[in-house]
Amino acid sequence: MRLVLLLALLAPLAAPAAQTIERVEPAFWWAGMHHPELQVMLYGEGVGRARASLEAAPGVRLDRAVAVESPNYLFLELTVGPEARPGTLTFTLEGPAGAQTLDYELRARTREPGTYAQGFSSEDVIYLMMPDRFANGDPSNDTIPGMLEGADTSNPNARQGGDFAGVLENLDYIDDLGMTAIWFTPVFENDMTPEYGAYHGYAATDMYRVDRRFGSNDEFVGLVDAVHSRGMKVIMDMIHNHVGDQHWWMKDPPTSDWVHDLAEVGLTNYRTSAAVDPYASEADHGRLVDGWFVNEMPDLDQDNPLLVQYLLQNTVWWVEHSGVDGVRMDTYPYPDKDYMARWAAYVVEAYPDFSIVGEAWMHNVPHQAYWQSGVEVAGDGYDSNLRAVTDFPVQEALVGAFNEPEGWTTGLSRLYLALGQDVMYEEPSALVAFLDNHDIPRAYSLLGEDEAALRMAYAVLMTLPRTPQVYYGTELAMPNGDQAAGSDGYKRTPMTGGWPGDPRSVFVADERTALEARTYDYVQALTQWRKTAGVVHHGRTTHWVPEDQVYVLARWDADGAVMTVVNAADEARALGLDRFAERTAGYRSGLDVATGARYDLTGATLEVPARTALVLELAR
Repeated sequence: MRLVLLLALLAPLAAPAAQTIERVEPAFWWAGMHHPELQVMLYGEGVGRARASLEAAPGVRLDRAVAVESPNYLFLELTVGPEARPGTLTFTLEGPAGAQTLDYELRARTREPGTYAQGFSSEDVIYLMMPDRFANGDPSNDTIPGMLEGADTSNPNARQGGDFAGVLENLDYIDDLGMTAIWFTPVFENDMTPEYGAYHGYAATDMYRVDRRFGSNDEFVGLVDAVHSRGMKVIMDMIHNHVGDQHWWMKDPPTSDWVHDLAEVGLTNYRTSAAVDPYASEADHGRLVDGWFVNEMPDLDQDNPLLVQYLLQNTVWWVEHSGVDGVRMDTYPYPDKDYMARWAAYVVEAYPDFSIVGEAWMHNVPHQAYWQSGVEVAGDGYDSNLRAVTDFPVQEALVGAFNEPEGWTTGLSRLYLALGQDVMYEEPSALVAFLDNHDIPRAYSLLGEDEAALRMAYAVLMTLPRTPQVYYGTELAMPNGDQAAGSDGYKRTPMTGGWPGDPRSVFVADERTALEARTYDYVQALTQWRKTAGVVHHGRTTHWVPEDQVYVLARWDADGAVMTVVNAADEARALGLDRFAERTAGYRSGLDVATGARYDLTGATLEVPARTALVLELAR
């Protein structure tokens, strides 16, 4: 990258050209932040030719101004020390056409510690939703003049019109369900063409602005505050691997190495294992990291120091401005891994209670464990500084447990063997486990639209030594939509009742189908119980080898115990309790938290109905 360093007062002026300022990013900052460095990106015609100076301000210093290949960018690098006070910073930009001033706001930090950036843990149950597919509370923003795509509810792969207003209207539903945190897929502006369809949010075109078809930045902050007022948390989805090809940068990139050259690197090979594989070729590793995810998603080059600082600050800005409690980072193994480790450390240094979960879509435990901090897998000394990753091996095991014939390595044994590899993890309970998400078919469909299988899988999910995540609609046994339509829309069906004109509403108990009602009630019972089940949050774990299609998992500590007993067989089973005596000794009964039924543990056997999971809270 060719940089021309413009020291605040010494840089020469270039050929005459008027400078304008069209963008300032970030638009404002705060005094008293943990990290003193601040980079302000200025964009406008000819601004890179200007000479910058800062009017004296206590505790604030302009270290240098950086001009780059494009003459339309200028990066102001400042130190905002502990003596800095809220107020206005005044910059002077002197160019061939004259001088102009730029006022920059340094705000006071007004959020109370402990009310935001709270993090999430195994005490939580995370509800994952796509704002576009949840509820449409404001039809007036479905189509915004000047934006490239409007809502089209006739096309499952197009934008549907869901928004922040719709989520706000239905917070009671999520709260009543027992969820303690909401993970929104990305809310950044995705002003992409209809041919691509970026309702999902993973093709950002402005990283400092929410998509106006969801609402405004202020409305997002208001939504976060509303969630917090209920004692719930918010997880924000971010992407540092790529942006959308309609991002405003792409019309005039700051430098030739701001993104990787598609003609040179091509598309990624999607082989995330190449980031860990000790035998991976440089060619395969390079293609994973540098290749574009799809043709519409330019791959960011984290070797560029200006881009790195931009991305670090962008995360901190959103945490401070919106008050979110955690981040789910998309495509975690795809960017430069040293950058990702630096980013994770940078954010948590500023917000020590903050949580980050990285999407590491790996199919085996060692490759996934590589991304959790404190684990030494490859012998390369890498530390991700990442506490949590998404647990795809357990997701695959949970689905396989209930739709495969029982065998030495299939059926319930899949789950037993997957959990048996927790020896690889520094902190298994920090991993985010799930039955489904927005990138894979829905759990109810994966399980053959078998209501009993879904219930058993959910019971296990709620009692694993993990942090559970539930995809919107799973609580209603929502199936896949029409797969013949192609793309991913069939996995992301809108919630019935969230749109004006819907014939009924799943948000209203009396309007649910019999299947939806049964499933909702079951999910609600387990999820609400889990909120106060400390032994499930932090207790130790014991499980037993599956026998006769029965799997037993216990969570226990000095104060109590819970046993999840899963009978996946088509017949009832009488379990000999002596096999489980190491965990049941001293307990006389078990209360099934989903049904309220009490089971005697003083006899020789425990009768478990066919195709049933009992979650037994043990009593002395």
